[in-house]
Amino acid sequence: MSIRAGMAAGRVRPAIDIPPAETHPAPPMAKTILVVDDSTNIRRMLAGYLEGEGFRVLAAADGREALEIARRDAPDLIILDLMMPDIDGYAFLRAYRRQGDAPVILLTAKLEEADKVLGLELGADDYVTKPFGMRELVARVRAVLRRAEKLPAAGNVLHVGDVVLDRDSRTAIVGDRRVHLTPSELGVLSMLMTAPGRVFSRLDLLARMRGNVYQGLERTIDVHVRNLRLKLEPNPREPRYIETVYGGGYRFVAGP
Repeated sequence: MSIRAGMAAGRVRPAIDIPPAETHPAPPMAKTILVVDDSTNIRRMLAGYLEGEGFRVLAAADGREALEIARRDAPDLIILDLMMPDIDGYAFLRAYRRQGDAPVILLTAKLEEADKVLGLELGADDYVTKPFGMRELVARVRAVLRRAEKLPAAGNVLHVGDVVLDRDSRTAIVGDRRVHLTPSELGVLSMLMTAPGRVFSRLDLLARMRGNVYQGLERTIDVHVRNLRLKLEPNPREPRYIETVYGGGYRFVAGP
């Protein structure tokens, strides 16, 4: 009997439809982290642990090499030791902030508050004091990366008075001036502009920016506000936009 006749008689089953192979979205591209430390052991330890957490890791032994790598590879985040020969962490930050805006986490063995504040003033976003736990460091890395990417629900562009904040490009426009912001500066200004007139305490700003992994100085917020005033205010000593509420914190006003 022919196949056609068999099919007509109901004795031969028709071909089975095979569903297409299941497809899955490609995994997101791994974030690139540049580790800058003059200790070979620390670079290897951090690289091994971070790669195990799914990150792509680049390494530099000093600030000069780090600037070249950062210019070439544009890392998503930089972990930076402060105490290095030749170009130290402070000098690296001064130079790097003229060419890039990736978030920076400082590694410091110094316990003095002034050293940490100086690093924040130069554009760092967070710091970890040596010795540190790897879980804590990775938690801070993830928190800073989330903060650099996350946009509040109110929209990508905020316009209050004569200040326009573009959270996609991480820039603020005041009149005819455009200034670039670090991720932490963006986080502070975004929260203040989302609720003009509302007073945010330093602890409120720290908690919203960094979450539970952060146990730092309230003065960190003062440093970021000072940097914002230098960038935004016509006269930082007499701020028009970011007001200090004594005993309360800070609030954003629309200006005169």
